[in-house]
Amino acid sequence: MHCTKKITEDLTWVGANDRRLAMFEGVYSVPYGVSYNSYLLTDDKTVLFDTVDKAVQERFFENLTQALGNRTLDYLIVQHMEPDHSAAVQELATRYPKMQIVCNEKTRTMLNQFFNFDADSRVMLVKEGDTLNTGKHTLNFIMAPMVHWPEVMLTYDSTDKILFSADAFGSFGALNGALFADEVDFAKDYMDEARRYYTNIVGKYGTQVQTLLKKASGIEIEMLCPLHGFVWRRNIQDFVAKYALWSSYTPEEHGVMIAYASIYGNTENAAEILACQLRDKGIKTVMFDVSVTPASEIIAAAFRWSHLVFASATYNAGIFVTMESLISDLVAHNIQNRTVALIENGSWAPMSGGLMRGKFEKCKDINILENTLRIKSSMKAEQLADISAMADAVAATLPSTQANNAGPSGVPDEQQIDLNTMTKLSYGLFVLTAREGDKDNGCIIDTVIQVGDSPVRITAGVRKINLTNDMIHRTGEFNLSILTEGAPFRVFEHFGLQSGKNLDKFADAGYENRAANGIRYLPEHTNGVISAKVIHSFDCGSHTLFVADVVQACSISEERSVTYRYYSEHIKPQPTVTKDSKPGFMCRICGYIHESDTLPADIICPLCNHGAADFVAI
Repeated sequence: MHCTKKITEDLTWVGANDRRLAMFEGVYSVPYGVSYNSYLLTDDKTVLFDTVDKAVQERFFENLTQALGNRTLDYLIVQHMEPDHSAAVQELATRYPKMQIVCNEKTRTMLNQFFNFDADSRVMLVKEGDTLNTGKHTLNFIMAPMVHWPEVMLTYDSTDKILFSADAFGSFGALNGALFADEVDFAKDYMDEARRYYTNIVGKYGTQVQTLLKKASGIEIEMLCPLHGFVWRRNIQDFVAKYALWSSYTPEEHGVMIAYASIYGNTENAAEILACQLRDKGIKTVMFDVSVTPASEIIAAAFRWSHLVFASATYNAGIFVTMESLISDLVAHNIQNRTVALIENGSWAPMSGGLMRGKFEKCKDINILENTLRIKSSMKAEQLADISAMADAVAATLPSTQANNAGPSGVPDEQQIDLNTMTKLSYGLFVLTAREGDKDNGCIIDTVIQVGDSPVRITAGVRKINLTNDMIHRTGEFNLSILTEGAPFRVFEHFGLQSGKNLDKFADAGYENRAANGIRYLPEHTNGVISAKVIHSFDCGSHTLFVADVVQACSISEERSVTYRYYSEHIKPQPTVTKDSKPGFMCRICGYIHESDTLPADIICPLCNHGAADFVAI
């Protein structure tokens, strides 16, 4: 029996979950299972994005048959030839003899290597920048070699702004009935598996992922559809930001990961004492026994933490077996930008420390602390000073947790205005609309407060440079559409980063919704609409403060209202910082980047017209 999930009106998930798989790729344990995602687009032409692993092929074909209905399959886009995504290609070719296979030249070579049918006669070759029109949708092809195979490509649906991301932005873990990342507590329940997936599967290819992130930063993405794990439709920037850190080998957190290999517990004891001393200094620590914990989990932790300690017994004049395997794996994954400390143990010829050092010296930008702690058989009281010295050396390379220039209460001694403090207030975000004659207009505002309930009265602050401000002055009426957390950036861009003086913001809206006062409002990405009539206005410098009585209020949905802080952290595009990024300043209102070593005092953002006070260094 089929089990499909609708993503959009014409896009359906037709993949399957596997909870019986013990080892992914024969290497990585998957205790929570794994999903194999395949997506069907039903437009004038039907398009399938990748297939699934042979283990779930039967369910996949049930899903695909149901989703197609009485239609045939016109195109199969092969983004990645790894067998967990391509196992069903030959069977598809048999079932749908007129199906064309859309792929690049490297994929065509692999098709002939993996399968025994005439693939060449079915292939439609594409390259970077090519497009495929399926009716309503235009698909754009983006090459992503070595993310994580050489033939990998991504597909961008510019109509619905969906990025089909192949193995990028994936995760271990079956979907368990949910499809979208916002349907679960992803940070709590799945982030560790997403990190483990990236670091072990893709982690070696940070440079290539950085190249892909640069390409992705140039397109507007409202949904991510990876080949493993959840579909992303909200907070996409949060997950992309993780990829920016992981691919640049930048630690997520300051703290110490301690991995130890201990035969009889003495090396473990030294690691425990070090962990306790670090904790006493207020430093976060995590510990792993490399003989018990799978290497994939420790590698993921090494990508997460800024400082790494490796403690190993000497074994057969070398590094203990499991530790040697772990370190070799880390080096193969290009681990870099870390501070490393080493502890060695040996009853007659301690050698593991020097051998571990030799392996890490092959890595880029690894700061290996000078003094290796040496234990002979077991810890002695006189060696506590050596562990304390190591703890001090680690702490010296960590940023101070003390607030700079702060008094006893944590408040700066000098009187000053930190504009970032103002963003912590729980502003909402709204589309303010007005009508004058036949002219409709709207803009984004963030300062609306209810100031009375008999009558129901509100205040709204509007920038004086906005056309909407002038219209309200003349007409005395406005509507407020209360935006939700699901509002995509394009809403803020459309109403907030361009002027109604130069264009009609409702020209191609696709809706004609008006309240009883005749003024337009947004029927989507909105949980409520308020209509108001102005009774007073006050000049507040850059803004006009309108005081108005509410004449109509309508609740549209129960979705949470978006706050200014939520918008800043989760919706507004963040700059993709790479190793070769130029210094500059970002407008915290709209995200515009001014590339320069210094910020001109008289700068005005060309997008939102805010001044130097709203720029922050990046």
